Amino acid sequence: MDFLKINPADNVAVALHPLAKGMVALGVTLLDNVPQGHKFTLTDLAEGDNVIKYGYPIGHVTKDVPAGSWIDHSCIKTNLSGLLEYKYEPVPEVSAAAGKGHSLPAASQPCTGKWSACGLPAAATFKGFRRADGQVGVRNQIWVIPTVGCVNGICEEIVNCFKAEISASAGSVDAIVHFPHNYGCSQLGPDHENTRTVLADMVHHPNAGGVLVVSLGCENNQLDAFRELVGPVDERRVKMFACQRVEDEIEYGLQCLRDIFAACKDDVREDVPVSELRVGLKCGGSDGLSGITANPLLGVFSDWLVARGGTTVLTEVPEMFGAETILMNRCQDEATFDDTVHLINDFKDYFIRQGMPVYENPSPGNKAGGISTLEEKSLGCTQKCGSSIVRGVLKYGDRLSIKGLNLLSAPGNDLVASTALGASGCHLVLFTTGRGTPFGSFVPTMKVSTNSQIAALKPSWIDFNAGVLVEDTTMDELAAKFRDYVLAVASGEPVNNEKHNRREIAIFKSGVTL
Repeated sequence: MDFLKINPADNVAVALHPLAKGMVALGVTLLDNVPQGHKFTLTDLAEGDNVIKYGYPIGHVTKDVPAGSWIDHSCIKTNLSGLLEYKYEPVPEVSAAAGKGHSLPAASQPCTGKWSACGLPAAATFKGFRRADGQVGVRNQIWVIPTVGCVNGICEEIVNCFKAEISASAGSVDAIVHFPHNYGCSQLGPDHENTRTVLADMVHHPNAGGVLVVSLGCENNQLDAFRELVGPVDERRVKMFACQRVEDEIEYGLQCLRDIFAACKDDVREDVPVSELRVGLKCGGSDGLSGITANPLLGVFSDWLVARGGTTVLTEVPEMFGAETILMNRCQDEATFDDTVHLINDFKDYFIRQGMPVYENPSPGNKAGGISTLEEKSLGCTQKCGSSIVRGVLKYGDRLSIKGLNLLSAPGNDLVASTALGASGCHLVLFTTGRGTPFGSFVPTMKVSTNSQIAALKPSWIDFNAGVLVEDTTMDELAAKFRDYVLAVASGEPVNNEKHNRREIAIFKSGVTL
């Protein structure tokens, strides 16, 4: 298959492989060479006419475009502008669920995914670590978290010294990692709270068998106040100290790690139902195949997991713009709809307060890959969450409390959004990409390629190739393989960012620095 018309209502089709000028495709003769992932017109379009893809307008053409033309960002403009008012118009699946009562667990709701992957075995499990607070982890790691950037180097030195001590006797601990960042001081208001909240979220994350928090002592993010924010912990596994209050901070930190290690090195994995699994959904470096291959694959997996009582989280609010009503009308009730409206409009207001254009997207890489407008990007982006009912809406820094599909407030930036997903309590992040990216967040960050070319070019970046969906593999076949792979990763199989020790955090910042 060389090209695809995604929806019967579409007036463009997508090149699944590079197409040559003069080729006949869907009854039209191509007037241009069309790169992979890009669009060509199926009818004549007059200036101002809407371009229809996925069954929705993705913008309007800025000049007359004859049938068979390659259409990209140079001749199409978004239809979006400013703040909008929304009306709750729930889809039939939501109305049917409402009739049964909203208290039903997600596992008792029907799976509404497009493909029969919903028929995959219901009694799936993974091997996880049960924690004393009732959570389940998919890793057993020791994390060293600085409260302020001033002690980043101290944290690194402590970790390196400790690794040298225990290299031959790590037990079930699979990594000892420090997470440098630039913040914790010279911040005010929301920025200061974002830093404190995300770091506190990390302390409670079940992928950490133990945590050492290292403070300087004079920073805005004062250790005593931070300890109060964190709340009750298992003091055998979570320890904190301020460097300015001890004589030898390296030796003090090493002794803390020795005690933490002793408490968690014998933790063992056990069978855990998939209803305990929490998965973040993210994309970056998207291309014209993202909404055809990798994102729909994640949507099938999301529907499968949610139908079995598990949890998925969709974020990147600016990349919901243009497709937000699809999500709003899948909200379980009007209160959740109202929360989603605030999620969207609050983020638009953030752009406006900064004097920035709300719809300055997609990126240069997106455009090169075939995505022309934000509507087009968003319609492909939101496919990652399948067709499940939206059960919860989280503010930035909130931790998950509701099972099922949740929406999370965070920007589109890859590392900031992936960090926010981990901070919400997600065990791992499924990250689709058409251009490729090597980064990893503080939880396993699985890269799913939209095309086979980037998977072949960057095997140390890409963990799973969804590009075969436009070659010789069906969605049912690939969804089954993908489900098994995700559960294997949840059971301990490392992904590329872990194999290469690419682990980072990034915290959302919007205000001044003192």
